[in-house]
Amino acid sequence: MALTGPLPGLHGPALDPARLIPGDRFGHGAGTGDDHTRGAGDDNPGVDGDPGNEGDPGNEGGLGNDGGGSDDGATGEQPPTTTPSVGTGGFVTADGESPVRGTGGRVRRYHVAVEQGAGQDVAAFAGTVDEVLADPRSWIASGDLRVQRVAEASVADFTVYLATPVTSERMCARGGLSTERYTSCRLPGQVIINLARWLEAVPDYGAPVETYQQYVVNHEIGHELGAGHEACPGPGEPAPVMQQQTYGLDGCVANAWPYLDGVRHAGEPVPGI
Repeated sequence: MALTGPLPGLHGPALDPARLIPGDRFGHGAGTGDDHTRGAGDDNPGVDGDPGNEGDPGNEGGLGNDGGGSDDGATGEQPPTTTPSVGTGGFVTADGESPVRGTGGRVRRYHVAVEQGAGQDVAAFAGTVDEVLADPRSWIASGDLRVQRVAEASVADFTVYLATPVTSERMCARGGLSTERYTSCRLPGQVIINLARWLEAVPDYGAPVETYQQYVVNHEIGHELGAGHEACPGPGEPAPVMQQQTYGLDGCVANAWPYLDGVRHAGEPVPGI
């Protein structure tokens, strides 16, 4: 387990517009998500950044009273009775690495971090992410992708963050995305999962919270892999994993996986998002 300081820029100056990537409403090369809100900020693009640096928590700014990460990291904390709305802004990162999963193709390496004060064990969260990405129904089923979790952000292609609603909103806002503290998002090199959705899922989802957790990991990482949003193919059909299931199923039934029976399960692309 490693402790880091708060992410840079959460309380810092505005981003340089020259660093923004032109993109559409949920620009697939810019900021994307299930998942950021359809209101303010939807026309803004994401932030370009080196996954090993932009995605790695730094030592500037902060959300806690002292502006820095404390040593009361997520590991060993008891789950809270209610979901914390804000943590310290510092992150605990998962130790060790996973085996390489998948049969062929490029290896995409990922790093896992949990916000301090979120009340979640970083090893448990990393284990869940590992299990989802190693599942034969996940993205490795294409045969063109392999994945591995690594301990060092400097060698990772992207980082998966579990962040409280306030922190996740601020992180997503760095890329011009508004989540209203409710949804998750993805910026280049950063998969940012909202703690409240992770623990509570969404009303009327019609499946256990574990299914929603599998879905949100696959959905947001799907954006990192270049997938865009898709529509429900028809009433009673499994929802595509790239459908914005957080906003509703539109007649489909909840589904967490991009591949069903070894075949990519997809809907029609949703133009402009």
